[in-house]
Amino acid sequence: MRTLPTTMIRVLAPFAPLFSRRVFQHVQLLLTGLILAPGKRTVASALRAVGLDKEKRFCRYHRVLSRAAWSSREASRLLLGLLVEAFVPDGPLVIGVDETLERRQGKKIAAKGIYRDPVRSSHTYFVKTTALRWVCLTLLAPIPWASRVWALPFLSALAPSERYTKERGKRHKKLTEWAWQLLLQVKRWQPERELVAVADGGYASLELLDRCRKLSKPITFITRLRLDAALYEPAPPRRPGQMGRPRLKGERLPNLSVVAEDPSTAWKAIMVANWYGKHKRTIEIVSKTALWYSTGLPAVPLRWVLIRDPQEEFKPQALLCTDLNAEPEQIISWFVRRWQMEPTFQEVRQRLGFETGRHWSEMAIQRTAPALLALFSVVTLVAHQYISKNSGPHAARKTVWYDKRHPTFSDALALVRKELWAQEMSFCGSAQDIEIVKVPREFVERLTDAVCYAA
Repeated sequence: MRTLPTTMIRVLAPFAPLFSRRVFQHVQLLLTGLILAPGKRTVASALRAVGLDKEKRFCRYHRVLSRAAWSSREASRLLLGLLVEAFVPDGPLVIGVDETLERRQGKKIAAKGIYRDPVRSSHTYFVKTTALRWVCLTLLAPIPWASRVWALPFLSALAPSERYTKERGKRHKKLTEWAWQLLLQVKRWQPERELVAVADGGYASLELLDRCRKLSKPITFITRLRLDAALYEPAPPRRPGQMGRPRLKGERLPNLSVVAEDPSTAWKAIMVANWYGKHKRTIEIVSKTALWYSTGLPAVPLRWVLIRDPQEEFKPQALLCTDLNAEPEQIISWFVRRWQMEPTFQEVRQRLGFETGRHWSEMAIQRTAPALLALFSVVTLVAHQYISKNSGPHAARKTVWYDKRHPTFSDALALVRKELWAQEMSFCGSAQDIEIVKVPREFVERLTDAVCYAA
Protein backbone atom coordinates (compact mmCIF):
# COMPACT_ATOMS: atom_id res chain seq x y z
CA MET A 1 0.00 0.00 0.00
CA ARG A 2 1.40 3.35 -1.00
CA THR A 3 1.64 5.83 1.86
CA LEU A 4 -0.33 9.08 1.98
CA PRO A 5 0.72 12.38 3.57
CA THR A 6 -0.14 12.77 7.25
CA THR A 7 -2.58 15.61 6.60
CA MET A 8 -4.57 13.53 4.09
CA ILE A 9 -4.60 10.50 6.40
CA ARG A 10 -6.00 12.72 9.16
CA VAL A 11 -8.85 13.86 6.88
CA LEU A 12 -9.67 10.41 5.48
CA ALA A 13 -9.42 8.44 8.75
CA PRO A 14 -13.07 9.10 9.85
CA PHE A 15 -14.31 7.47 6.61
CA ALA A 16 -12.49 4.16 7.20
CA PRO A 17 -15.37 2.44 9.11
CA LEU A 18 -17.64 2.85 6.06
CA PHE A 19 -15.56 0.42 3.99
CA SER A 20 -13.92 -2.95 4.34
CA ARG A 21 -10.16 -2.90 4.72
CA ARG A 22 -9.52 -3.90 1.12
CA VAL A 23 -12.06 -1.47 -0.35
CA PHE A 24 -10.74 1.43 1.75
CA GLN A 25 -7.27 0.90 0.27
CA HIS A 26 -8.80 1.16 -3.19
CA VAL A 27 -10.75 4.27 -2.16
CA GLN A 28 -7.60 6.05 -0.98
CA LEU A 29 -5.77 5.29 -4.23
CA LEU A 30 -8.72 6.37 -6.37
CA LEU A 31 -9.10 9.59 -4.39
CA THR A 32 -5.39 10.34 -4.75
CA GLY A 33 -5.53 9.59 -8.46
CA LEU A 34 -8.52 11.89 -8.96
CA ILE A 35 -6.57 14.72 -7.31
CA LEU A 36 -3.39 14.14 -9.32
CA ALA A 37 -4.90 13.36 -12.72
CA PRO A 38 -5.54 16.27 -15.11
CA GLY A 39 -8.34 16.23 -17.65
CA LYS A 40 -10.85 13.40 -17.48
CA ARG A 41 -11.49 11.87 -14.06
CA THR A 42 -12.14 8.27 -14.99
CA VAL A 43 -10.98 5.26 -12.98
CA ALA A 44 -8.37 4.56 -15.67
CA SER A 45 -6.91 8.07 -15.47
CA ALA A 46 -6.81 7.84 -11.66
CA LEU A 47 -4.89 4.57 -11.83
CA ARG A 48 -2.40 6.04 -14.31
CA ALA A 49 -1.80 9.02 -12.01
CA VAL A 50 -0.73 6.77 -9.11
CA GLY A 51 1.42 4.45 -11.23
CA LEU A 52 -1.01 1.52 -11.47
CA ASP A 53 -1.33 1.44 -15.25
CA LYS A 54 0.19 -2.08 -15.19
CA GLU A 55 -2.31 -3.38 -12.63
CA LYS A 56 -3.90 -6.49 -14.15
CA ARG A 57 -6.84 -6.61 -11.71
CA PHE A 58 -7.92 -3.07 -12.44
CA CYS A 59 -11.58 -4.15 -12.35
CA ARG A 60 -11.44 -4.11 -8.52
CA TYR A 61 -11.17 -0.33 -8.61
CA HIS A 62 -14.18 -0.01 -10.89
CA ARG A 63 -16.21 -2.11 -8.46
CA VAL A 64 -15.68 0.48 -5.71
CA LEU A 65 -18.29 2.57 -7.52
CA SER A 66 -20.48 -0.09 -9.12
CA ARG A 67 -20.63 -2.96 -6.59
CA ALA A 68 -18.90 -2.32 -3.25
CA ALA A 69 -21.17 -2.00 -0.21
CA TRP A 70 -20.83 1.43 1.38
CA SER A 71 -23.20 4.29 2.14
CA SER A 72 -22.70 7.58 0.32
CA ARG A 73 -25.23 9.21 2.65
CA GLU A 74 -23.17 8.22 5.70
CA ALA A 75 -20.07 9.58 3.95
CA SER A 76 -21.91 12.89 3.48
CA ARG A 77 -22.72 12.98 7.21
CA LEU A 78 -19.07 12.49 8.14
CA LEU A 79 -17.92 15.07 5.59
CA LEU A 80 -20.35 17.64 6.97
CA GLY A 81 -19.07 16.99 10.48
CA LEU A 82 -15.48 17.59 9.38
CA LEU A 83 -16.43 20.80 7.56
CA VAL A 84 -18.38 22.13 10.54
CA GLU A 85 -15.56 21.33 12.94
CA ALA A 86 -12.95 23.00 10.73
CA PHE A 87 -14.77 26.13 9.51
CA VAL A 88 -17.99 26.72 11.52
CA PRO A 89 -17.40 25.52 15.10
CA ASP A 90 -20.14 27.81 16.42
CA GLY A 91 -22.99 29.98 15.17
CA PRO A 92 -25.61 29.14 12.54
CA LEU A 93 -24.88 26.81 9.64
CA VAL A 94 -25.60 28.59 6.35
CA ILE A 95 -26.60 25.94 3.80
CA GLY A 96 -26.78 26.73 0.09
CA VAL A 97 -29.40 24.90 -2.00
CA ASP A 98 -29.06 24.75 -5.76
CA GLU A 99 -29.08 22.31 -8.66
CA THR A 100 -26.44 21.67 -11.30
CA LEU A 101 -26.45 19.68 -14.52
CA GLU A 102 -24.18 16.82 -15.47
CA ARG A 103 -24.28 16.67 -19.25
CA ARG A 104 -24.46 12.96 -20.12
CA GLN A 105 -25.65 11.13 -23.22
CA GLY A 106 -26.20 7.51 -24.03
CA LYS A 107 -29.04 5.00 -24.16
CA LYS A 108 -28.10 3.45 -20.80
CA ILE A 109 -28.22 6.78 -18.93
CA ALA A 110 -31.90 6.38 -18.13
CA ALA A 111 -32.41 9.14 -15.55
CA LYS A 112 -31.38 11.96 -17.88
CA GLY A 113 -33.77 14.65 -19.04
CA ILE A 114 -33.84 17.78 -21.19
CA TYR A 115 -33.30 20.95 -19.15
CA ARG A 116 -32.37 24.57 -19.60
CA ASP A 117 -28.59 24.90 -19.49
CA PRO A 118 -27.89 27.83 -17.13
CA VAL A 119 -24.20 27.96 -18.06
CA ARG A 120 -24.78 28.41 -21.79
CA SER A 121 -28.06 30.36 -21.65
CA SER A 122 -28.57 34.08 -21.12
CA HIS A 123 -31.54 36.45 -20.89
CA THR A 124 -31.79 36.56 -24.68
CA TYR A 125 -30.40 33.14 -25.64
CA PHE A 126 -32.05 29.88 -24.48
CA VAL A 127 -30.10 26.60 -24.61
CA LYS A 128 -31.47 23.15 -23.78
CA THR A 129 -29.26 20.17 -23.00
CA THR A 130 -29.56 16.47 -22.21
CA ALA A 131 -28.23 15.96 -18.70
CA LEU A 132 -28.61 14.51 -15.24
CA ARG A 133 -29.89 17.02 -12.69
CA TRP A 134 -28.34 17.04 -9.22
CA VAL A 135 -29.74 18.92 -6.22
CA CYS A 136 -26.76 19.94 -4.10
CA LEU A 137 -26.35 21.21 -0.56
CA THR A 138 -23.22 23.20 0.23
CA LEU A 139 -21.87 24.64 3.46
CA LEU A 140 -21.36 28.38 2.87
CA ALA A 141 -18.48 28.95 5.26
CA PRO A 142 -15.72 31.57 5.51
CA ILE A 143 -12.27 30.13 4.72
CA PRO A 144 -9.70 31.93 6.93
CA TRP A 145 -6.71 31.67 4.59
CA ALA A 146 -8.81 32.56 1.52
CA SER A 147 -10.39 35.61 3.21
CA ARG A 148 -13.77 34.89 1.66
CA VAL A 149 -16.74 32.52 1.75
CA TRP A 150 -16.55 29.26 -0.18
CA ALA A 151 -19.41 26.91 -1.05
CA LEU A 152 -18.34 23.44 0.14
CA PRO A 153 -20.53 20.62 -1.32
CA PHE A 154 -21.30 17.75 1.04
CA LEU A 155 -24.65 16.21 0.00
CA SER A 156 -26.11 15.68 -3.48
CA ALA A 157 -29.16 13.83 -4.77
CA LEU A 158 -30.13 12.89 -8.31
CA ALA A 159 -33.48 14.43 -9.31
CA PRO A 160 -34.60 12.23 -12.22
CA SER A 161 -36.67 13.52 -15.08
CA GLU A 162 -40.45 13.20 -15.09
CA ARG A 163 -40.29 10.74 -17.98
CA TYR A 164 -37.95 8.49 -16.00
CA THR A 165 -40.25 8.30 -12.98
CA LYS A 166 -43.37 7.84 -15.11
CA GLU A 167 -41.83 4.90 -16.97
CA ARG A 168 -41.11 3.20 -13.64
CA GLY A 169 -44.52 3.89 -12.16
CA LYS A 170 -43.18 6.26 -9.49
CA ARG A 171 -44.39 9.65 -8.32
CA HIS A 172 -42.36 12.51 -9.73
CA LYS A 173 -40.81 14.75 -7.05
CA LYS A 174 -40.22 18.42 -7.71
CA LEU A 175 -36.99 20.20 -6.84
CA THR A 176 -38.62 21.75 -3.77
CA GLU A 177 -39.47 18.27 -2.43
CA TRP A 178 -35.89 17.11 -2.94
CA ALA A 179 -34.64 20.23 -1.18
CA TRP A 180 -36.98 19.59 1.77
CA GLN A 181 -35.79 16.00 2.19
CA LEU A 182 -32.13 17.00 2.02
CA LEU A 183 -32.58 19.84 4.52
CA LEU A 184 -34.47 17.52 6.87
CA GLN A 185 -31.57 15.07 6.67
CA VAL A 186 -29.10 17.81 7.62
CA LYS A 187 -31.40 18.78 10.50
CA ARG A 188 -31.16 15.23 11.82
CA TRP A 189 -27.39 15.24 11.51
CA GLN A 190 -26.97 18.59 13.27
CA PRO A 191 -29.96 18.80 15.67
CA GLU A 192 -28.35 21.33 18.03
CA ARG A 193 -27.24 23.83 15.39
CA GLU A 194 -29.32 26.62 13.87
CA LEU A 195 -29.79 26.11 10.12
CA VAL A 196 -30.12 28.91 7.58
CA ALA A 197 -30.98 27.76 4.04
CA VAL A 198 -30.43 30.12 1.11
CA ALA A 199 -31.62 29.42 -2.43
CA ASP A 200 -32.66 31.15 -5.63
CA GLY A 201 -36.20 32.05 -6.63
CA GLY A 202 -36.96 28.56 -7.93
CA TYR A 203 -37.29 27.37 -4.33
CA ALA A 204 -39.73 30.11 -3.25
CA SER A 205 -42.49 27.58 -2.61
CA LEU A 206 -45.15 28.20 0.03
CA GLU A 207 -45.25 24.49 0.88
CA LEU A 208 -41.48 24.31 1.39
CA LEU A 209 -41.38 27.52 3.45
CA ASP A 210 -44.29 26.35 5.61
CA ARG A 211 -42.61 23.00 6.31
CA CYS A 212 -39.34 24.67 7.30
CA ARG A 213 -40.95 27.12 9.73
CA LYS A 214 -43.21 24.49 11.41
CA LEU A 215 -40.34 22.35 12.71
CA SER A 216 -39.72 22.29 16.46
CA LYS A 217 -36.47 24.13 15.71
CA PRO A 218 -37.37 25.98 12.49
CA ILE A 219 -35.05 26.21 9.51
CA THR A 220 -34.63 29.83 8.48
CA PHE A 221 -35.20 29.94 4.72
CA ILE A 222 -34.02 32.86 2.58
CA THR A 223 -34.78 33.17 -1.11
CA ARG A 224 -35.89 35.65 -3.75
CA LEU A 225 -39.46 36.97 -3.77
CA ARG A 226 -41.42 38.06 -6.80
CA LEU A 227 -42.23 41.76 -6.91
CA ASP A 228 -45.85 40.89 -7.74
CA ALA A 229 -46.27 38.37 -4.91
CA ALA A 230 -49.63 38.57 -3.11
CA LEU A 231 -48.77 39.95 0.35
CA TYR A 232 -51.35 40.53 3.08
CA GLU A 233 -51.61 41.83 6.60
CA PRO A 234 -51.95 39.24 9.39
CA ALA A 235 -55.43 37.87 9.98
CA PRO A 236 -57.42 39.99 12.47
CA PRO A 237 -58.27 38.39 15.86
CA ARG A 238 -61.63 36.64 16.13
CA ARG A 239 -64.45 38.48 17.86
CA PRO A 240 -66.30 36.77 20.73
CA GLY A 241 -69.06 34.57 19.31
CA GLN A 242 -67.90 35.01 15.70
CA MET A 243 -69.14 32.21 13.40
CA GLY A 244 -67.33 30.48 10.54
CA ARG A 245 -63.77 29.45 9.86
CA PRO A 246 -60.86 31.54 11.15
CA ARG A 247 -59.51 33.99 8.59
CA LEU A 248 -56.17 33.14 7.05
CA LYS A 249 -55.18 36.65 5.99
CA GLY A 250 -55.96 40.31 6.46
CA GLU A 251 -56.12 43.19 4.01
CA ARG A 252 -54.15 43.04 0.75
CA LEU A 253 -50.89 45.03 0.76
CA PRO A 254 -49.46 46.88 -2.26
CA ASN A 255 -47.15 44.92 -4.53
CA LEU A 256 -43.46 45.39 -3.88
CA SER A 257 -43.11 46.83 -7.39
CA VAL A 258 -45.43 49.65 -6.27
CA VAL A 259 -43.46 50.09 -3.04
CA ALA A 260 -40.22 50.42 -5.02
CA GLU A 261 -41.66 53.28 -7.13
CA ASP A 262 -43.42 55.06 -4.28
CA PRO A 263 -41.66 58.39 -3.51
CA SER A 264 -42.68 58.15 0.15
CA THR A 265 -40.79 54.85 0.73
CA ALA A 266 -38.12 55.34 3.39
CA TRP A 267 -34.95 53.76 2.01
CA LYS A 268 -31.91 52.95 4.14
CA ALA A 269 -28.40 52.90 2.69
CA ILE A 270 -26.07 50.03 3.73
CA MET A 271 -22.69 48.71 2.61
CA VAL A 272 -22.55 45.08 1.40
CA ALA A 273 -19.24 43.26 1.16
CA ASN A 274 -18.59 40.81 -1.72
CA TRP A 275 -21.55 41.97 -3.79
CA TYR A 276 -21.89 39.24 -6.43
CA GLY A 277 -18.65 37.81 -5.03
CA LYS A 278 -16.61 40.87 -5.96
CA HIS A 279 -16.30 44.29 -4.32
CA LYS A 280 -18.12 46.31 -1.71
CA ARG A 281 -21.24 48.07 -2.85
CA THR A 282 -23.65 50.60 -1.38
CA ILE A 283 -27.30 49.65 -1.79
CA GLU A 284 -30.60 50.92 -0.41
CA ILE A 285 -33.10 48.67 1.38
CA VAL A 286 -36.51 48.76 3.01
CA SER A 287 -37.95 45.89 5.04
CA LYS A 288 -41.27 44.94 6.69
CA THR A 289 -43.22 41.85 7.71
CA ALA A 290 -46.22 40.48 5.81
CA LEU A 291 -48.20 37.34 5.06
CA TRP A 292 -47.67 35.56 1.74
CA TYR A 293 -50.75 33.66 0.63
CA SER A 294 -52.06 31.96 -2.48
CA THR A 295 -55.38 30.14 -2.81
CA GLY A 296 -55.16 26.49 -1.80
CA LEU A 297 -51.69 26.85 -0.23
CA PRO A 298 -50.61 27.58 3.37
CA ALA A 299 -50.22 31.19 4.47
CA VAL A 300 -46.61 31.94 5.43
CA PRO A 301 -45.58 34.94 7.56
CA LEU A 302 -42.29 36.38 6.39
CA ARG A 303 -39.99 39.38 6.43
CA TRP A 304 -39.39 40.88 3.03
CA VAL A 305 -36.40 43.02 2.07
CA LEU A 306 -36.62 45.26 -0.99
CA ILE A 307 -33.27 46.18 -2.55
CA ARG A 308 -32.45 48.87 -5.08
CA ASP A 309 -29.31 50.44 -6.44
CA PRO A 310 -29.01 54.22 -5.90
CA GLN A 311 -27.09 54.42 -9.18
CA GLU A 312 -29.83 52.40 -10.93
CA GLU A 313 -27.44 49.87 -12.41
CA PHE A 314 -29.80 46.98 -11.64
CA LYS A 315 -33.55 46.67 -11.23
CA PRO A 316 -35.14 46.46 -7.76
CA GLN A 317 -35.23 42.96 -6.31
CA ALA A 318 -36.78 41.43 -3.20
CA LEU A 319 -35.78 38.77 -0.68
CA LEU A 320 -37.90 36.87 1.81
CA CYS A 321 -36.94 35.36 5.15
CA THR A 322 -39.08 33.06 7.29
CA ASP A 323 -37.54 34.48 10.48
CA LEU A 324 -39.57 37.59 11.27
CA ASN A 325 -37.00 38.81 13.81
CA ALA A 326 -34.01 38.65 11.47
CA GLU A 327 -32.25 41.92 10.73
CA PRO A 328 -32.36 43.00 7.06
CA GLU A 329 -28.56 43.46 6.98
CA GLN A 330 -28.09 39.90 8.25
CA ILE A 331 -30.55 38.54 5.68
CA ILE A 332 -28.61 40.16 2.85
CA SER A 333 -25.29 39.00 4.34
CA TRP A 334 -26.51 35.40 4.38
CA PHE A 335 -28.05 35.60 0.91
CA VAL A 336 -24.97 36.98 -0.86
CA ARG A 337 -23.08 33.86 0.22
CA ARG A 338 -25.21 31.90 -2.24
CA TRP A 339 -23.41 33.53 -5.14
CA GLN A 340 -20.36 31.38 -4.33
CA MET A 341 -22.15 28.21 -5.43
CA GLU A 342 -21.81 28.84 -9.17
CA PRO A 343 -18.02 29.41 -8.90
CA THR A 344 -17.81 26.09 -7.03
CA PHE A 345 -19.70 24.25 -9.78
CA GLN A 346 -17.43 25.90 -12.35
CA GLU A 347 -14.29 24.87 -10.44
CA VAL A 348 -15.55 21.28 -10.14
CA ARG A 349 -16.03 21.15 -13.90
CA GLN A 350 -12.75 22.87 -14.74
CA ARG A 351 -10.42 21.46 -12.05
CA LEU A 352 -11.94 18.13 -10.99
CA GLY A 353 -13.26 16.72 -14.26
CA PHE A 354 -16.99 16.81 -13.54
CA GLU A 355 -19.00 15.45 -16.49
CA THR A 356 -16.05 13.30 -17.67
CA GLY A 357 -17.09 10.03 -16.01
CA ARG A 358 -17.96 7.03 -18.16
CA HIS A 359 -19.83 4.78 -15.73
CA TRP A 360 -23.33 3.94 -16.88
CA SER A 361 -24.58 1.54 -14.19
CA GLU A 362 -27.22 3.05 -11.91
CA MET A 363 -25.22 2.66 -8.70
CA ALA A 364 -22.05 4.11 -10.23
CA ILE A 365 -24.00 7.12 -11.53
CA GLN A 366 -25.48 7.67 -8.06
CA ARG A 367 -21.98 7.71 -6.55
CA THR A 368 -19.61 9.27 -9.09
CA ALA A 369 -21.02 12.79 -9.45
CA PRO A 370 -21.56 13.33 -5.68
CA ALA A 371 -18.03 12.04 -5.09
CA LEU A 372 -16.53 14.58 -7.51
CA LEU A 373 -18.57 17.39 -5.95
CA ALA A 374 -17.49 16.31 -2.46
CA LEU A 375 -13.88 16.15 -3.66
CA PHE A 376 -13.92 19.96 -3.74
CA SER A 377 -14.55 19.95 0.02
CA VAL A 378 -12.01 17.20 0.70
CA VAL A 379 -9.27 19.14 -1.11
CA THR A 380 -10.21 22.26 0.87
CA LEU A 381 -9.99 20.30 4.14
CA VAL A 382 -6.56 18.85 3.28
CA ALA A 383 -5.25 22.28 2.27
CA HIS A 384 -6.65 23.75 5.50
CA GLN A 385 -4.87 21.07 7.55
CA TYR A 386 -1.57 21.77 5.77
CA ILE A 387 -1.83 25.55 6.14
CA SER A 388 -2.83 25.27 9.81
CA LYS A 389 0.07 22.92 10.49
CA ASN A 390 2.56 25.29 8.92
CA SER A 391 1.00 28.27 10.78
CA GLY A 392 1.13 30.78 7.98
CA PRO A 393 -0.87 32.10 5.02
CA HIS A 394 -0.50 30.19 1.81
CA ALA A 395 0.83 32.33 -1.00
CA ALA A 396 -1.37 32.63 -4.06
CA ARG A 397 0.01 32.14 -7.55
CA LYS A 398 0.86 35.59 -8.87
CA THR A 399 2.03 37.02 -12.15
CA VAL A 400 2.89 40.50 -13.37
CA TRP A 401 -0.49 40.83 -15.09
CA TYR A 402 -2.56 39.19 -12.33
CA ASP A 403 -2.00 40.36 -8.76
CA LYS A 404 -3.91 37.64 -6.92
CA ARG A 405 -4.09 38.68 -3.28
CA HIS A 406 -5.86 35.65 -1.82
CA PRO A 407 -5.63 31.93 -2.69
CA THR A 408 -8.34 30.34 -4.78
CA PHE A 409 -9.28 26.69 -5.21
CA SER A 410 -6.63 26.23 -7.89
CA ASP A 411 -3.99 27.20 -5.30
CA ALA A 412 -5.48 24.77 -2.76
CA LEU A 413 -5.47 21.95 -5.34
CA ALA A 414 -1.87 22.73 -6.33
CA LEU A 415 -0.82 22.68 -2.67
CA VAL A 416 -2.37 19.24 -2.12
CA ARG A 417 -0.77 17.90 -5.31
CA LYS A 418 2.67 19.14 -4.25
CA GLU A 419 2.28 17.47 -0.89
CA LEU A 420 1.29 14.20 -2.54
CA TRP A 421 4.25 14.27 -4.92
CA ALA A 422 6.55 15.12 -2.00
CA GLN A 423 6.06 11.53 -0.76
CA GLU A 424 9.14 10.04 -2.42
CA MET A 425 8.63 6.72 -4.18
CA SER A 426 4.95 6.62 -3.17
CA PHE A 427 3.22 7.15 -6.49
CA CYS A 428 5.75 6.04 -9.04
CA GLY A 429 6.90 2.54 -9.84
CA SER A 430 10.65 2.80 -10.45
CA ALA A 431 12.58 0.28 -12.44
CA GLN A 432 15.46 -1.69 -10.92
CA ASP A 433 18.04 0.02 -13.16
CA ILE A 434 17.96 3.68 -12.13
CA GLU A 435 19.45 6.18 -14.54
CA ILE A 436 20.10 9.62 -13.05
CA VAL A 437 19.52 12.64 -15.26
CA LYS A 438 20.67 16.09 -14.19
CA VAL A 439 18.00 18.74 -14.67
CA PRO A 440 18.29 22.44 -13.77
CA ARG A 441 16.36 23.35 -10.63
CA GLU A 442 14.59 26.25 -12.38
CA PHE A 443 13.24 23.89 -15.04
CA VAL A 444 12.01 21.38 -12.42
CA GLU A 445 10.23 24.10 -10.45
CA ARG A 446 8.60 25.47 -13.60
CA LEU A 447 7.53 21.96 -14.66
CA THR A 448 6.17 21.17 -11.18
CA ASP A 449 4.20 24.42 -11.11
CA ALA A 450 2.68 23.72 -14.53
CA VAL A 451 1.63 20.20 -13.57
CA CYS A 452 0.23 21.18 -10.15
CA TYR A 453 -2.00 23.82 -11.77
CA ALA A 454 -3.07 21.60 -14.67
CA ALA A 455 -6.84 21.33 -14.97
